Amino acid sequence: MTIYVDHTHLGRHVTGLERITHELFSSAALAPLGVIPVTSRGIGLMVATQTFGLPARLAASSSSILLCPGFPPSPLLRPFAARVIPYIHDVFLLTRRADLSRKARLYMAEPFKVAVRHYPRFFANSADTRQKLSAHCRSDAEITLYRPQVRNVFGLSPDARAARDEATCSLRLVALGTVEPRKNFVAAARILTALRQRGFPDATLEIVGREGWGNDWQTLKATPGVHLHGYQPAESVNRILQDADMFICTSHEEGLGLPLLEAQYAGLPVIAPDAAIFHEVLDRSGIFVDPGEPTEAAARIAAAASGAGWRTAGVMEGQKNLARWNAQAAADRDAAIELIARVARQQARLSPRQAKMDRTERGNVR
Repeated sequence: MTIYVDHTHLGRHVTGLERITHELFSSAALAPLGVIPVTSRGIGLMVATQTFGLPARLAASSSSILLCPGFPPSPLLRPFAARVIPYIHDVFLLTRRADLSRKARLYMAEPFKVAVRHYPRFFANSADTRQKLSAHCRSDAEITLYRPQVRNVFGLSPDARAARDEATCSLRLVALGTVEPRKNFVAAARILTALRQRGFPDATLEIVGREGWGNDWQTLKATPGVHLHGYQPAESVNRILQDADMFICTSHEEGLGLPLLEAQYAGLPVIAPDAAIFHEVLDRSGIFVDPGEPTEAAARIAAAASGAGWRTAGVMEGQKNLARWNAQAAADRDAAIELIARVARQQARLSPRQAKMDRTERGNVR
């Protein structure tokens, strides 16, 4: 039996998509299963391999299976749906099409819709994603939680944070992510403006992430107190997070929000939207706000940054939350390994009959 893993999207920007693939779908992460990563160089070869190369590999071996942790499976993989397990990061490709670039709508949203409707098995990165996915997929679809363990990828430390002066008028907020409409950084900038009017006149918002599509970059650049760093290497992210006072997320929608957890290694209090996924990720450690109400959000943040011992509390709550999350993720890995092995064994036993079914299904698709 052969277990392929789509790694064709690796080697470009290291965003959440790539980090999840490294963390959960590398050969080391899936040991003792023997997996074969399928790689590519350049966007053109990536598209060709995803569209034609991966279906060709499954067509050539009726006992092989494929794991897709990055881009949605090509429509040409639909005849092999029983042998493909996509990893679902979120469902915004279905629910927030207006926030997508034209390329994303054509190359990602349509294949994603096909996969969600027809595939029998999925991995999901959170209970919230699993619940949202279940509203769109087959009623008999098997959705297995495979949450990532959160490592200290930026080499952060909370050691000196509790010793900082708690009374400050220069609150430094930091956010991570590509500057595009779904991340809703403009809402964070409006909250910053409100904070600067509520006793924090020198407050700043630092955003680490490349410029994406849309006009948000220009809006943010014109907002007093906002600093756009663009894409930064890990060493620079370490410095920015260590110097910050709080981490802020104002996304319209997230499937997980991995940077929120990673920021807690620095002992940073985390501000996030008052939505189910963020409560799942942060539990009791978050400062929950409505990004659409900047004045109320600023008041909530100001209160959190004014209480006695707020820096120490941020460190302690963050450490407890990381331990909670990572314990859940460790249990998920065992379930994921069992599922992959079970599907691989089933296909090995069914391979002659499956080959005939694949040929029939390909004929039906044509």
